[in-house]
Amino acid sequence: VQLQASGGGLVQAGGSLRLSCAASGRTDSMYAMAWFRQAPGKERDFVAAISVGGTRTIYADSVKGRFTISRDNDKNTVYLQMKRLKPEDTAVYFCAARPSVTGATPVSDYVYWGQGTLVTVSS
Repeated sequence: VQLQASGGGLVQAGGSLRLSCAASGRTDSMYAMAWFRQAPGKERDFVAAISVGGTRTIYADSVKGRFTISRDNDKNTVYLQMKRLKPEDTAVYFCAARPSVTGATPVSDYVYWGQGTLVTVSS
């Protein structure tokens, strides 16, 4: 499975962005999807995950109420709608897939990774 993330950019604090992650290759299999982020000099952190059917979601406490993960299985695409962005949301955002029905939070649970898209939030 190949993952291609896009949609990053520069936004002012309080603004919004929507990230997309398009999957190609063995997309006939079931994959839970997730977004992670990595700020300079820091570890890669979990942001949000979504189950195969899109009915179960998990969020990091730091983004609850501001970010929404969703997926369109017909388009093999996962989205991350980010609202009320803060400077501390600045990071490279990665999408990831795991061969399971439900999502998970550990980095090590994910097998496939996209290349990352940079989100910069200015104060």
